[in-house]
Amino acid sequence: MSAIAENRRARYDYAIEERYEAGMVLVGWEIKAIRAGQVQLTDGYVLIRDGELFLIGCRINALRSASTHVHPEADRTKKLLMHKAEIRRLIGKVEQKGFTLVPLNLHFKGGLVKAEIALAKGKAQHDKRDTEKKRDWEREKGRLMRHKVSSGGNKG
Repeated sequence: MSAIAENRRARYDYAIEERYEAGMVLVGWEIKAIRAGQVQLTDGYVLIRDGELFLIGCRINALRSASTHVHPEADRTKKLLMHKAEIRRLIGKVEQKGFTLVPLNLHFKGGLVKAEIALAKGKAQHDKRDTEKKRDWEREKGRLMRHKVSSGGNKG
């Protein structure tokens, strides 16, 4: 599995509960652009409509050389493919328990583009601050440990 695009914002804004892998319905110019790394997932979200999943806000910028006769739409809604039973289960959780579906990343699997989506709950502002504090502390701890090792520790 090689990652194409990552939605780092999702881990900051949401508490991830469960992860799922879904196929994507794409057109030719989108595949070429994805292979060239012209994809952005930050503003993406997953919507349920008529028992189907759709990825909205995933921006794929067309390559200038990709096509002359097609008029590419960068923010086109993309259909996600999953088993019906999985989709029904997701719909139940989203409707009842206040979960939301967010895309985490796009990756290649056997030559196909797959989307990793997550069942997530939105974090409150104070939870986001806690996440930042933990991250800052981990960074500071690593810096202190490196400093201690490079100075030879305590030579009492």
